[in-house]
Amino acid sequence: MSVFNSSVLYPRFLLTGFSGLESRYSLISIPIFLVYATSISGNITILFIIRTEPSLHQPMYYFLSMLALTDLGLSTTTLPTMFSIFWFHAREISFNACLIQMYFIHVFSIIESAVLLAMAFDRLVAIREPLRYVAILTNGVIIGIGLAIAGRALALVFPASFLLKRLQYHPVNILSYPFCLHQDLIKTTVSSRQVSSIYGLMVVICSMGLDSVLLLLSYLLILGTVLSIASKTERVKALNTCISHICAVLTFYIPMIGLSMIRRYGQNASPIVHVLMANVYLLVPPLMNPIVYSVKTKQIRDRILRKFKKQKV
Repeated sequence: MSVFNSSVLYPRFLLTGFSGLESRYSLISIPIFLVYATSISGNITILFIIRTEPSLHQPMYYFLSMLALTDLGLSTTTLPTMFSIFWFHAREISFNACLIQMYFIHVFSIIESAVLLAMAFDRLVAIREPLRYVAILTNGVIIGIGLAIAGRALALVFPASFLLKRLQYHPVNILSYPFCLHQDLIKTTVSSRQVSSIYGLMVVICSMGLDSVLLLLSYLLILGTVLSIASKTERVKALNTCISHICAVLTFYIPMIGLSMIRRYGQNASPIVHVLMANVYLLVPPLMNPIVYSVKTKQIRDRILRKFKKQKV
């Protein structure tokens, strides 16, 4: 009985990398390191360019700054446990540390979903009400949107962490990924998980589920507005302003849907596939967003090139 009580208070959690490939971790860590380095440097560059260029102090780029900050948070949250496994073969993580990592991973994921929705609203206003764009999206409105986005994520995820803290676990619990996720922690419990499972589903529905519906509605309104424009050139120009955002949305939602499908229908798939999909879900959006916006957004691209030219001179 004392052993069980100890497991309740101090359960141990073991993270999982690519099972069976432990001898190749040093090699596997190279592309993972490059992904993190590119993600962090790319998002810092986006923030630096927007911060130092007064001409970019506009609503669209403020929302892009929020996206870059969120991607930085997501990258730095998962980085410690990823490299503890692939560099030092250190799999163990304390329960409290696991809860903290899980909390911030889900908070930043929900924030990213909401920021993408806010960026869709920004494009909707820019296309439907171009003359009132600046008047509608004032600095005060943008700050309010940012605070609402952060507040919603922090408030939604906190009860999930509290509910997990009240559950009982085995003395040693093996997780499926090299980081802690809510749905993975629930699987390790030995007590009833019904309340936590229902609440986790509610969080997904109230955040990413709602955001995805509103995103779709926003683009239906954008498409309706674009199709009503008489000039074909103007239609193409209007749609081109949305390309970067559409790429960011797809980069975020496709891996998330893929991970959900693998978890639900891929029970017979190799554990490596599950780990790979989880890594894609958390690592690809922070990697691709700065690349997409640097390549597809002329204002960002030109100013990055200008900064590099100044450094060379």
